[in-house]
Amino acid sequence: MKLRSSGYNRGLSRHMGECGGQHYHNISEEESTRSKNVQKVSIVPLVFLIFYEVSGGPFGIEDSVQAAGPLLAIAGFLIFPIIWSIPEALITAELGTMFPENGGYVVWVSSALGPFWGFQQGWMKWLSGVIDNALYPVLFLDYLKSGIPALGGGLPRTVAVLILTVGLTYTNYRGLTIVGWVAVFLGVFSILPFIVMGLVAIPRLDVSQWLVADFSNVDWNLYLNTLFWNLNYWDSISTLAGEVHNPKKTLPKALLYALILVVVGYLFPLFTGTGAIPLDRELWVDGYFSDIAKILGGIWLRWWLQGASALSNMGMFIAEMSSDSYQLLGMAERGMLPEFFGKRSQYGTPLIGILFSASGVLLLSWMSFQEIVAAENFLYCFGMILEFIAFIRLRMKYPTAPRPYRIPLDTLGCILMLIPPTILIIVVLAFASFKIMVVSLFAMLIGFILHPFLIYIERNQWLRFSMISDPSDFQGAEHEDAHSLIS
Repeated sequence: MKLRSSGYNRGLSRHMGECGGQHYHNISEEESTRSKNVQKVSIVPLVFLIFYEVSGGPFGIEDSVQAAGPLLAIAGFLIFPIIWSIPEALITAELGTMFPENGGYVVWVSSALGPFWGFQQGWMKWLSGVIDNALYPVLFLDYLKSGIPALGGGLPRTVAVLILTVGLTYTNYRGLTIVGWVAVFLGVFSILPFIVMGLVAIPRLDVSQWLVADFSNVDWNLYLNTLFWNLNYWDSISTLAGEVHNPKKTLPKALLYALILVVVGYLFPLFTGTGAIPLDRELWVDGYFSDIAKILGGIWLRWWLQGASALSNMGMFIAEMSSDSYQLLGMAERGMLPEFFGKRSQYGTPLIGILFSASGVLLLSWMSFQEIVAAENFLYCFGMILEFIAFIRLRMKYPTAPRPYRIPLDTLGCILMLIPPTILIIVVLAFASFKIMVVSLFAMLIGFILHPFLIYIERNQWLRFSMISDPSDFQGAEHEDAHSLIS
């Protein structure tokens, strides 16, 4: 597979070979043909893929009310997007259009900080994504166990997780376009019952209940982790930017539309649930929206909402798996992983990446909801620190490189923009339990060992590593761009 000829793609061929031997092979003609023949994702499916990678609806935000009460929960989903989601989405829009290739943030960090840190970024983000994906079968079964108690534990729950994982993995195998339009259908079906619930609740709304707060009784760890988990992963879509139709224009628009959809999709149910039902914070646990639906609309609305939850978790699963698997494919295309990770199925999907991601989900599905969220957030935070550094480094290192979308701030303004989310990252890390901290740091240590181990494998030619042909220096893009401006 050859790089696109435009200047901003130059220098993307930073790979492990720069640190080791030269035993590389071009990606096969068959794989190149498959990738070119794959139908690209348009803006509507892309919006819902982002929606599901970030949110999937308000399922799982109930803990924010239990942790902090209505006022802080509502304020959190108003303020947190400004502090965190908008900066992350803006960075994704700029760097995703600057590097419209599969691999996303791995390519960004590699180009800014070198292949070692690019690999660490890929390892931490892939692992946090797989941990995140292990949550969705848990949430799915939590919403159904009130109606089907047998799914609460034991063998039936294990079998259900296995069947769900296999079935949804097959959907990813059949193609990203299919996944995108499935996400559109699931998204519409998942949002509708909350709209109905909000309309039914209007006569019962008590606005004063939105202002209830008890600052002396706040579980800050649960509160921040719930907000963080429900409003991050905006950069995940970058790992499959190479599969998007005209990503330089489509990606920024899709991020904007998805941001609006996500924030409204959280606030509307929160206003409904906290304003129409007498407050009992202890009841606000995972799945409580289905109980609210029954109180407001009856059993039919409860079943509709539970069905929407099930389908929403399916949407989040397939969207996250797409991101994770295309990230591995992009890393393989740049020689960071063995060549077989770059193998595409007859449908153009990353076959080995999908299988690895599905295996990780099954291995981690035993963890509880809170453990999954905390572990995912911890690893994700370290990945975002690298991403912020890479963003500023690329602004300083290649200030005139072509950027189809550019954040309307100079470098100093971008640094100031990143101060609040950086402080938030530090706070989230500080609230992590000792167990989560140890497990996450051990996982990061594996990445430090894995990179030189893969270099050793490459040097000894135990496995084949691919490279993108026609490598060139990224600085050439700047020189070409400057020359075109002068002429």
